This record gives sequence, C-alpha cells and structure tokens, in this order.
Amino acid sequence: MRARPSSRLLVVDPADRLLLFKFVHIAGELQGQQFWATPGGGLDPGESYEAAACREMFEETGIRIAHPGPQVAQRSVTFTMVDGEQVSSDERFFLVRVDSAAISCSHWTDLERTCIAAQRWWPQAELAATTDQVYPEDITALLQRVGVW
Repeated sequence: MRARPSSRLLVVDPADRLLLFKFVHIAGELQGQQFWATPGGGLDPGESYEAAACREMFEETGIRIAHPGPQVAQRSVTFTMVDGEQVSSDERFFLVRVDSAAISCSHWTDLERTCIAAQRWWPQAELAATTDQVYPEDITALLQRVGVW
C-alpha cells in the first residue's frame, strides 16, 4: 500500500463557519459515495506539509496564503482513491482563518471539477446536527479542541 502524506485545511471565515466540499462519485471505484471533506490534498515530491497546505489553499479556494497557520491535528487513515488504489495517508490539519467567505474554483483540476458537487460554509450547530457523512468524523470536536467553537 502506498503512503500518501497530505495536508488538510480547516478554513474558517469571519462568522466562524467551516468550509467543506461535497464529493459525489458518479462513476468508478467510489461510485455512489457522497461525503463532505476539508480542502487539501497530497504532497508533491519533496514538498513540506506547510508548502502543500499553501498550494492546496490556492488551488482549491483561490486564496493565497504565505503560511498555513498552526498544525492543529494529525491522523493516519487508510482509504480508497478515485482510481481504486488503497493508500495509507498521514494527514496534517492546519487552521486557516480567512477574511472573506468568497472562494474561487478556477484552479481546480479536472478531477476536482468532476467530483466536487458543492461547497458550503458550515456553522457549528448545522455541522454537529448533519446526518451527511463528513470526514474526519470528529471534525466538530476537533474544532472545539482548538478553540474555533
């Protein structure tokens, strides 16, 4: 199984809402699966977690940042990629506060355009109450631990 280090972004707007993307898989190995997840992605060869966080922030939101903010969590998880490959991911989570809820998808990859069906800024109460699948599963508790909520 391939190791896949990745940076994940806990992007919080001025109203303390969390940005999540809704992934909907209509074909391939993950067909039928739907879930909400944070922006982020795998590290490029030789890239640090911090540099990947900055790159992913721009690619997925259009917002440039010089530093990703503090790393607030880390987890190891095994999952299936869109192409069916099983990976073991060392995920590092960075807390990023933004001045505006305006984001751009103009730098998304073709795969992101195919899989990401929606973007939403979630208030605490609505995220805690949702019955939708959200990754990581303990995201509301994580945001409480780091003082966002």
